[in-house]
Amino acid sequence: MKKILSIALMAIAALTATAQDVQLHYDFGRNLYPDEEAGRQKVTMTLEQFKADQWGSWYYFVDIDFSRKFTEGAYTEISREFKLGKQSPFAAHVEYDGGLNRFGSFQQAALLGAAYNGHNVDFSTTYSLQLMYKRFFKSYDYTSAYHSAQLTGVWSTTFAGKKCTFSGFIDFWRGEQANGHGQLVILSEPQFWYNATDHLSIGTEVEVSNNFIYNTYNDKSFFVNPTLGVKWNF
Repeated sequence: MKKILSIALMAIAALTATAQDVQLHYDFGRNLYPDEEAGRQKVTMTLEQFKADQWGSWYYFVDIDFSRKFTEGAYTEISREFKLGKQSPFAAHVEYDGGLNRFGSFQQAALLGAAYNGHNVDFSTTYSLQLMYKRFFKSYDYTSAYHSAQLTGVWSTTFAGKKCTFSGFIDFWRGEQANGHGQLVILSEPQFWYNATDHLSIGTEVEVSNNFIYNTYNDKSFFVNPTLGVKWNF
């Protein structure tokens, strides 16, 4: 789980100005790909928060990955949006991505661009489209600094009397191969939640990616990694 950008928080924050949840996921990726993903974490805890104010909004999440013996790492994304007009759906978007793992760090990146945000009348459906310049930094050996761009789509819809929520995101960005050649990286993490109470949800997330997972076993680049998860909404 490298990203859990739940725009559903925007719907809650529209009324309360702030929203926060914690999620715990059991990942089946290592069971599905025992060779290519032999070192993949089995458990991830995610804390995320959205907070709106008169200028725009803050959003962050932290993913903490656990294996049987170690805390494998902590990855975060922190973003700030500035409204471009009081009633305008457009906003300026600034973001930082990075974190630490037990071998060193994740490759850091900074993003700058624009977002188009929307919703239906009762905020049961929300969406966002973001187009950003992305700058990767040399964070550890065998990485290099380079320019990139990212297109992100985020969605959430709650239905069946608010008992079910379908949300998620999809990212497209330019990655860089070891030989310096560019490649298209795709990462999507749709989630489905059954909202048992106002606070407790039970569901799943499916990480679908291409050219995202580091695989030295063979040339496979496309992976589908489902989870079983629980979420507590504060």
